[in-house]
Amino acid sequence: MKIKPYGDTLNDGKVQLSFTLPVPKSAKGVTAAKEIAKDMGLIDPSVVHAEALSDNFSFYIIYGSTKSVIDFDKIRVEEITSKAMDREEIEALIKDEFDRNIVFVGASTGTDAHTVGIDAIMNMKGFAGHYGLERYQGITAYNLGSQVLNEDFIKFAQDKKADVLLISQTVTQKEVHLKNMIELVELLESEGLRDKVILIAGGARITHELAKELGYDAGFGPGSYAEDVATFAITTLINKKRGVL
Repeated sequence: MKIKPYGDTLNDGKVQLSFTLPVPKSAKGVTAAKEIAKDMGLIDPSVVHAEALSDNFSFYIIYGSTKSVIDFDKIRVEEITSKAMDREEIEALIKDEFDRNIVFVGASTGTDAHTVGIDAIMNMKGFAGHYGLERYQGITAYNLGSQVLNEDFIKFAQDKKADVLLISQTVTQKEVHLKNMIELVELLESEGLRDKVILIAGGARITHELAKELGYDAGFGPGSYAEDVATFAITTLINKKRGVL
């Protein structure tokens, strides 16, 4: 099936994009934004919004059309397809399969100071009516907060005999999240711990495919809740115990 973007009419190719330029807001700045859009391949681009950010920076929103068409049927993406269980089902599964609590350790590692994501998954109150892992019977959850060095994160996980490690990455400028995620995997491997834990990453720009590519067991992006993470982690632990993985 061939598809292309549309805005007003199916397959009209209409797209919207935004960017900042290091120039003052002016007629020249607007023209520069339009020329950049043309150079990117947009047809008949128009600047629908221009805003001064400071004396020397300006922000633009562009509307235009693209000729790009893709074959949707040829796209292959690795994703988590299993349906998430609810909290009661997860608790019952842990009780049936394990004779101890499952230990989760989570943090926003590296220089990342954002905790909204990890708090939504870990904290008892959770987010949007989805309770966090701290509320689950059969789970012991430790949320270390933000700006936790990878070395300290691993040391804490070792001390607590963690089964599952959760890291949240929100800051993505200059791909700092990728460098931090790779470093964590390398440190776990050097300590001989990588195969002994379930390693999961989450964040606004994290996908399951990206996480797997970097050496993680799973990745969860926006719209994920504690039950999604817990379902994957517990079922993976069970499969490992049974020798399926």
